[in-house]
Amino acid sequence: MSKFSASDKKHLRSIGHKLSPVVMIGDRGLSEGVNTEIERALDDHELIKVKVNIAEPTERRALIDQFCAAHKAHLVQAIGKIALIYRPAKKPNPKLSNLLRA
Repeated sequence: MSKFSASDKKHLRSIGHKLSPVVMIGDRGLSEGVNTEIERALDDHELIKVKVNIAEPTERRALIDQFCAAHKAHLVQAIGKIALIYRPAKKPNPKLSNLLRA
């Protein structure tokens, strides 16, 4: 799913609405630990929220685009400091996947 249709995005946003951020990115940006945690969360859950604690909106968006590209994930929505990102799992786990549990 490289490009989302409007209904795909709407569906993912409706699932993501009730999710809490599972990864927090602070002032130091993308450390190795943060990248590891994003990778693990995407493998487990497919659809995750990431909180980016950077005050400047343009810097925040650049960082979101950077980690989406690094993890081959798709940005579904970014509101304020919260980004909803999606990457389909190779073998989704029905107990962990936010899409299968929805």
